[in-house]
Amino acid sequence: MQNCQEVSLPNMGCGTWAWGNRLLWGYDESMDDQLQAVFNLCVSNGVTLFDTGDSYGTGRFLGRSELLLGRFSKEYLGSGKEDICIATKLAAYPWRLTRSSMVSACKSSAKRLGRNVDLVQMHWSTANYAPWQEGRLLDGLADLYEQGLVKGVGLSNYGSKRLKKVHQKFVERGVPIATLQVQYSLLSTYPVTQLGIKDVCDELGIKLIAYSPLALGLLTGKYSEKGPFPKGIRGLLFRQLLPGVRSLLSCLQEVAQSRNKTMSQVAINWCICKGTIPIPGAKTVEQARENIGSLGWQLDSNEIAQLDKAAASADKKMVQNIFQTK
Repeated sequence: MQNCQEVSLPNMGCGTWAWGNRLLWGYDESMDDQLQAVFNLCVSNGVTLFDTGDSYGTGRFLGRSELLLGRFSKEYLGSGKEDICIATKLAAYPWRLTRSSMVSACKSSAKRLGRNVDLVQMHWSTANYAPWQEGRLLDGLADLYEQGLVKGVGLSNYGSKRLKKVHQKFVERGVPIATLQVQYSLLSTYPVTQLGIKDVCDELGIKLIAYSPLALGLLTGKYSEKGPFPKGIRGLLFRQLLPGVRSLLSCLQEVAQSRNKTMSQVAINWCICKGTIPIPGAKTVEQARENIGSLGWQLDSNEIAQLDKAAASADKKMVQNIFQTK
């Protein structure tokens, strides 16, 4: 049986959290044509991994991200079609209590997508607050792989200790863990520098996916302390963080100028140089094009050291996901 460790994942994917999210990203249906153009541009440029979740989408748009991905992948006829890998994260909702609830959840995702999920991921660990729930949900993930309903299995928001335990559980069933995703960027080095997650992934043969590589847009250089700020929660967060990341942003800008690249491209390329697969989001063709400009070149060791130093000395860091385990 094929699994996603054999499916070659690209150097960069595309995150689709914003596709259907009105609350944080201001989604509305008039954006759908633009999102389809984003999808097409990505695939035709070798960005064939799309990350979604069954909890993506707010209010009546719940599940919207999967519906759109299903529609776009069906309608896409250009090059790279056979390489499209749709990765969905199944939420550890409190009412999902049995292994069969995970199998049903994945079947519902597949229905929205109009095709099988390629890579199914556990959205977060319940180890911190409902340890008794997690075992069954993980069993359900492994069942999906054994039943041939998915090509690969991944995890999200897991730390090193927890990952080793889950890996052992899966080894006993002969189910490989293909990927782990964590929040990783110049403003969120915690999973790698403090939890040592990259070393553990390398040791276990797991690919590390970096979500929010642009720290919700903070590393794009589009926002300054004086504003204007994005609406809502992001605006509040940016007001708090911007004064403390001044030196990091100016270092990023310096490297970008000397490279004739944008700050976003440097921030994403840094993630790639660290051996991760970043999945920046894109709502517009311009953003997708800019993200694609992160590929095909590499920062040198001096530039990486410079950025590492600036990241380590930033007064403020990105807020960690509340579900991230140790």
